[in-house]
Amino acid sequence: MTRERALQFVLRVVAVIFLVGVYPLMMFLWPGGWRWQPNQPEYEQMILGVYATLGLFLLIASFRPAEHRSLIAFTAWSSLVHAGIMMVQAMSHPEEHGHLMGDVPALIVVGVALLALMPRKAVIH
Repeated sequence: MTRERALQFVLRVVAVIFLVGVYPLMMFLWPGGWRWQPNQPEYEQMILGVYATLGLFLLIASFRPAEHRSLIAFTAWSSLVHAGIMMVQAMSHPEEHGHLMGDVPALIVVGVALLALMPRKAVIH
């Protein structure tokens, strides 16, 4: 598998998870690792909307990743920053420790994978 094919695969997996996977993880499958307490429906709707939108754009980017470097870089770095902030918050609140095994490592994996597979800058001649 080439680097570009691997990136396309990762982008599509992340896109699908962002589009349709975050909601069931938060609400049904593993709330302790994905949903903050006390439940905040307004925040949850906002974050689900943001991630679904990002997922749609990542799916579009998966067809021509080299043309979408800035979106891929934004997704990678914002995922790492988001994970870092959540890690500090989860460590500060014992009732949130489930996030240290849920959404925190998931976002770190997304960020590292996208940075590792990021398309190289185009060389202009």
